[in-house]
Amino acid sequence: MTLIYLHGFLSSPQSFKAKEVGDWLLHHRPDMPYHCPMLPPYPDQAFAQITQLIESLDDPVYLIGSSLGGFWATVMAERYQLPALLVNPAVDVAGLIPRFENQKLKNYHTEDTYWLTAEHSQQLLSYCPTKINPSHYWVLLQTGDETLDYRLASTYYQGARITIEEGGDHSFQGFRRFLPEAIAWFESKHSGA
Repeated sequence: MTLIYLHGFLSSPQSFKAKEVGDWLLHHRPDMPYHCPMLPPYPDQAFAQITQLIESLDDPVYLIGSSLGGFWATVMAERYQLPALLVNPAVDVAGLIPRFENQKLKNYHTEDTYWLTAEHSQQLLSYCPTKINPSHYWVLLQTGDETLDYRLASTYYQGARITIEEGGDHSFQGFRRFLPEAIAWFESKHSGA
């Protein structure tokens, strides 16, 4: 069993939640391998990188995705029939990159800089699943998300297991408290329970 964490846009494996997951596993589930790849903001590159990682691993693989990482976790959950825990996931990707086009962007945790164009918007849109299987997902949303409208995800993942908390923010306050139940949920999916 392997857990993959997919971080958000302009984030990195140094993000608070990514490190929280790694730390929790180290102390509570050291038997579970953990991967948190450094994803580029360029969609074709990110898709290729995640695909290569998943295909290099033995089953079962579990996904956690936050923000744009939640979008990528959805793409991979549908492609490979994997369970995914999504944290304030991005669903309106058509509107994401245009806000950042043709300006110098900097990673939140590194000195890396990027330049996105309309071509990258089209790449991202090309990966949107035409439909989803709600049974793959547990979606964690907080209404105080200042970056994404939680209602879009609530509608998009209708039929999935959805937890909506009042307040909070885009980072999803108190995320760590969900990890024990999330791991149990992943394992129940594997066992067919």
